[in-house]
Formats: sequence, structure tokens, C-alpha cells
Amino acid sequence: MSITYILSGFAVGLLVGMTGVGGGSLMTPLLTLLFGVTPSVAVGTDLAFASITKTAGTITHRSRGTVHWNIVGRLCLGALPAALLATLALQYFGPLNAAIGKVIRYSIAVSVLLTVVAILFRGKMLAWVNAKPSRQLQGRSLVAATVASGAVLGTLVTISSIGAGAIGATLLVMLYPRLTPAEVAGTDIAYAVPLTAIAAVGHWWLGSINWPLLIALLIGSLPGITLGSWAARAMPERVLRGVLAMTLAGVAVKLLH
Repeated sequence: MSITYILSGFAVGLLVGMTGVGGGSLMTPLLTLLFGVTPSVAVGTDLAFASITKTAGTITHRSRGTVHWNIVGRLCLGALPAALLATLALQYFGPLNAAIGKVIRYSIAVSVLLTVVAILFRGKMLAWVNAKPSRQLQGRSLVAATVASGAVLGTLVTISSIGAGAIGATLLVMLYPRLTPAEVAGTDIAYAVPLTAIAAVGHWWLGSINWPLLIALLIGSLPGITLGSWAARAMPERVLRGVLAMTLAGVAVKLLH
């Protein structure tokens, strides 16, 4: 049980707790590039890691009042069936080939960079929406877009373990621009719990989870994500917005390499 694994778990957990981002986007590349874990095992182990750590983060965010459960429900309505279907597809067709995997990574990176712009210019974005409310989806259109977004997330997370935080935050910022950064983090973490749990069970069924590695990562990450979740509410919004933007920018750069 390497101290390096434990410290890595703490660092990723801290970022996830504060921003809702950083789990799959950072942990999967970290496991494959730094620790030499095979991609399929890295994805499976990271999903199991995310389902447990995000549960701890959800408990803390719930106590801080930064989870919008109606949005969580809409995302899960699309994400959970998609995760089950993607798991069956992996069993039938096998993992994605390298070329398709690279396209997915680059697409996520571009989406994440767009999120950074949206976060940094959130004030102007809100002013633009408030000037003409019809510019923002509302009512049934907003519900349908959220469910559809959940379906995309469920598929991406199951096949790559990337997307629950990065793309989830992107969609929340775009669909619900009035959410504060702390609410984006809390809602993003909460919907990801059942999604990553289902995806992790699927990968356990496929035999792609390294349990000793998972335990080492959890030892570091559970205190990290709890501390980060408390800090998210206590931090000034401007500071948290900067942390979220920098984290996402780092994720995007990592995905492009």
C-alpha cells in the first residue's frame, strides 16, 4: 500500500470536494501514466473509487445545502439506463479502440475549455440571460435537455470513467447558469454517486477493478473530499470560481496530451 497512492487519493479527493471535478478526469490518467495501470483496470478502479468518495462528498454538501435534488433526479433519469446499456455494450463488443477513445478525450477537452470560459464570465452570462429570459431553456425543454445530458454522461462515464465531473459541471453551468459554484459542485457530486456505482458494478462484473489499489486511494481520498466539500461552502464565490476554472483548465490540458 504505497504512500504515493494515498497522497494521490487525498489530492484528487480535495479537488472533487471543492469543485465536483477531478475524479475520472485526473485519476484515470494518473493511474495509467504515473502508476502504469492498464487502461481497463484504471477505468474500473476509478469508477469504484468515485462512487465511494462522491458518496462522502454528497453527505457533506447535503448538510451544507448545496445540492439541488430536482436536477440530480433529472440527470439520473437519463444517466442510469445509459450506464447499464453501455456496460452491456462493453461486454458484447469489448473496449473502445484507441482512435475512438482519442476522439472522445479531445471532445471532452474542448467541452471543458468552454466551461472554463463560462465560469470566468458567469456575471456577463447571467446578465445576457436576464436581459432576455427566452435565451435560457425553461420548463419541459429544460427538463428534457437535462435528461438527455444525463444519458450522454452515463455513456461517457461507463466507457471511459471521464465525464461525470468535467462534463457534468459543463452542462450544469450551461443549463442552470444561476447556480453558484458551490451548488454546481454539490449537485455534480450527488448525481454522480448512483451513476458511478452502477458503472463500477458493471466493471466489477467485467473483472476490471484492482481492489488493493482502490483501498489505498480511498484511505487518502475520504478525508480529502470531506475537507474539500466543507471548504466549497466556506470559500468566497470568486475564489471558488477561480479554483474551479483552474482545475478544469488543468483537466483539459491533461486530456489533450
